[in-house]
Amino acid sequence: MRAYLGAMTDPRSFLYRDTLDPDTALRVTADVLAKADDGELFLQYRRAEAFGFDDGRLKTATYDTNAGFGLRAVSGEMTAFAHANELSEAAIRRAGETMALIDPSIAARAAPPARTNHRLYTDADPLDLIPFADKVNLCQTIDAAARARDPRVAQVSVSLSGTWSVVEVVRPDGFVATDVRPLVRLNVSIVAETNGRRETGTFGIGGRYLYDQLFDPATWNRAIDEALAQALVNLESVAAPAGEMTVLLGPGWPGVLLHEAIGHGLEGDFNRKGTSAFSGRIGEQVAARGVTVVDDGAIADRRGSLTIDDEGTPTRETILIEDGFLKGYMQDRLNARLMGVEPTGNGRRESYAHAPMPRMTNTFMKGGQDDPAELLSRVNKGIFAKSFGGGQVDIVSGKFVFSCTEAYLIEDGKLGAPIKGATLIGDGPSVLTRVQGIGNDMALDEGIGVCGKGGQSVPAGVGQPTLLVGGLTVGGTAAA
Repeated sequence: MRAYLGAMTDPRSFLYRDTLDPDTALRVTADVLAKADDGELFLQYRRAEAFGFDDGRLKTATYDTNAGFGLRAVSGEMTAFAHANELSEAAIRRAGETMALIDPSIAARAAPPARTNHRLYTDADPLDLIPFADKVNLCQTIDAAARARDPRVAQVSVSLSGTWSVVEVVRPDGFVATDVRPLVRLNVSIVAETNGRRETGTFGIGGRYLYDQLFDPATWNRAIDEALAQALVNLESVAAPAGEMTVLLGPGWPGVLLHEAIGHGLEGDFNRKGTSAFSGRIGEQVAARGVTVVDDGAIADRRGSLTIDDEGTPTRETILIEDGFLKGYMQDRLNARLMGVEPTGNGRRESYAHAPMPRMTNTFMKGGQDDPAELLSRVNKGIFAKSFGGGQVDIVSGKFVFSCTEAYLIEDGKLGAPIKGATLIGDGPSVLTRVQGIGNDMALDEGIGVCGKGGQSVPAGVGQPTLLVGGLTVGGTAAA
């Protein structure tokens, strides 16, 4: 592997150029937000690239760069927001005219965020450190290596992407916080074929680090091995059973079920408005004993991690459920203030063109004491769900439908045949109460999660240990 070193540039220089400088940004923000009790100027510069390699050819190569600001004023429960893709004093003052439409604040000014965090990742820009030709060559190398692995490989798709973003939060009280956010991702998809049957396996990995980790042969070879193994397993799969049964969930990525079916219901806005199944239940038992769920945006290099959230609040570990009891919610500044609690560093936005809202970072269930092999031995008849694909969730009720991309029958405490077409159906609050065993093998996902809410998408992390859950409804095409 070759190493590349680029000249370091002050990241803030991408935000302050032409007609905008830091002092002007502070002065203008104080002027236009003078009547608000909270709010900020959010500046952002972002570069992104993506490569798509399919059927032995580079099919797509995209590069994009953009910059802009979002200006928000908060008065009571009212929010005014405006944005533009121009970083200038004139543009900010024009946006400030929208801020004047809210009712003047009668409350005390909200205090600025604390300054307690350390930088979680490098300032270096991953896009510049490795030449274009080497990125294309990596995709080509993975394609060739995957095809050489097994004669049943019929098609290989490789995607490589990276972004680099500089953000700055400027508040009318003089608070300023800057964050630099790299993000890279590698995905490998393999179609295997035998006797006219085709099945797919996929594997992705990424995080807030530089491309060099993805260029490590150990990393991309593992991606090939995992994707191929899943494709070959699915070639042998039989129709999934249907009915209510015991389900063993694997560690790591299956935590996406926890994220969707439970995590959104623990975000502050839904609970302040009383629309979550967890509203008003702080202190109540909402899960089986032993279940502890946290959100932690301060884990180094993870996809969902942030040094500060998009309001300037330092990220941290927030305990949501502890030993089965509901302890708290994920909060941005607005909902925290209205609920009389502290913000938790979960105010997130997709870009400068979006207002922040309470969002998850890395949300996962902590490990327990059970041996995963012993949990398997407890299952007389059920399924083992190792990996999930897409799903649908109703945030208010927590009801979900998730499809399994790799799953197996369990018979007499042992793994049986792989199955195809299995879906898990249930609701998050009920699932938590049906947990019968918690493995000691907690793992975070590989760094591929994308979370959607309110029309905004942000990178997020999930995780869990092996979980034994009783009485889940499995949708399939064969009789149970």
